[in-house]
Amino acid sequence: MKLKTNDIKKLLDQKVLEFSNQAYINSDPIQIPHQYSAIPNIEISAFLTAQLAWGNRKAIIKSAGGLMSIMDNDPYEWIINAEKSDFETLNKFVYRTFNASDLQFYVLQLQSILKEHSTLGNYFQHLFANANGNIKEMLGNFNLQFMQDAPQRIRKHLANVNAGSAGKRLNMFLRWMVRSDQMGVDFGLWDFIPQSQLYIPLDVHSGRVARKLGLLERKADDWKSVEILTEKLREFDAKDPIKYDFALFGLGVFEKF
Repeated sequence: MKLKTNDIKKLLDQKVLEFSNQAYINSDPIQIPHQYSAIPNIEISAFLTAQLAWGNRKAIIKSAGGLMSIMDNDPYEWIINAEKSDFETLNKFVYRTFNASDLQFYVLQLQSILKEHSTLGNYFQHLFANANGNIKEMLGNFNLQFMQDAPQRIRKHLANVNAGSAGKRLNMFLRWMVRSDQMGVDFGLWDFIPQSQLYIPLDVHSGRVARKLGLLERKADDWKSVEILTEKLREFDAKDPIKYDFALFGLGVFEKF
């Protein structure tokens, strides 16, 4: 499909309005953090849910919801206060290739972060400042710190943008935390990161739609493609380019564009 730039923008703007709504929340893994009102719980549940967000969406929601149940539906307090005996309750958890030992490592790392910085938001604000406001550098440093001393098999679960990964789940997590959405889908909690600087959570669906629309020519769903596509979307809305994630993803998943 070859559309003019103005026609592409018109189509995407229309689809943002169609998909960025309560119905989207009810069908998307973002419904998990929407169960909470306390910011620390929203942050932790969003991070863990985003890390599980690959594969069938219903399975993601079921698995993330089960994890929150294991943590007594109070993930912040559970993680920050967890002791050795509590970690045994994680032994039966598995989602695809993400198993109990992976989860236990993640929880230990999160516990260390929370004890030092109090909240996940404070920690990312620290990372962002140390990266001089560069999101890619922030995400690269996050990987280095979070996966320090991690076994090789666990490292594969956290995207490394410095190695060229598209970082889809990390960028999605940032979208959830940073964007201020009038429709109430994203949370807009982290105002220390400008939403104009966010990157598109590129996956197979949004990538396929972007290529059909002529917004992306590269075949690889990698960081370079993330940068190229995000720059194109900034031409449509410099202040909030990542709102088009709803359009690209929705066209691909809901409308089989």
